[in-house]
Amino acid sequence: MTDAMLYQAARDAMKNAYVPYSGYRVGAALLAKDGRLFTGCNIENAAYGNTLCAERTALVKAVSEGARAFTKIAIAASGSAPFPCGACRQSLYEFAPGLEVLVTWDGPEGQQERKTTLAALLPEGFGPLSLGVEV
Repeated sequence: MTDAMLYQAARDAMKNAYVPYSGYRVGAALLAKDGRLFTGCNIENAAYGNTLCAERTALVKAVSEGARAFTKIAIAASGSAPFPCGACRQSLYEFAPGLEVLVTWDGPEGQQERKTTLAALLPEGFGPLSLGVEV
């Protein structure tokens, strides 16, 4: 699957976001190592701590369907760059410390795109191997 296809899947997922409080729509498209694609959107809640980010929504869907290894995630939003929050970085690290992260957003200069890695976003991450466990 090409990066362009992943970006588009994330933009499409963003349309389903439930964001009555912030108005900040985010979509994510998580590519499993086996080629399956899992999408998610952010889902806000009046009890703010119960809000789910798009990245974790996609991850939970993937894991619940049996996927455990991932290669890339694309994240889309409008207004500002939607880099994953700390909780999402940690959740993704559990399954894919080497994950490639593609981010796209509509900025003042039009559509923007950036690529990075989860390792760059979460240096010295804590995962299963930190506990001596191979999953």
